[in-house]
Amino acid sequence: MAHVISDECIACGACLPECPVDAISEGDIYVINPNLCTDCGACVDVCPTEAISPVD
Repeated sequence: MAHVISDECIACGACLPECPVDAISEGDIYVINPNLCTDCGACVDVCPTEAISPVD
């Protein structure tokens, strides 16, 4: 199960270095590529706005 980033994202960049497979893309709101995401959850732990969550 991949993770997604909600509109709460402030594009701070905290999650980028945490992703071991480079599944996160920069933008106004960051995006996680579900085909690359390994569901490790490292990005969730560092997000200051709690904008990252597992896909339902």
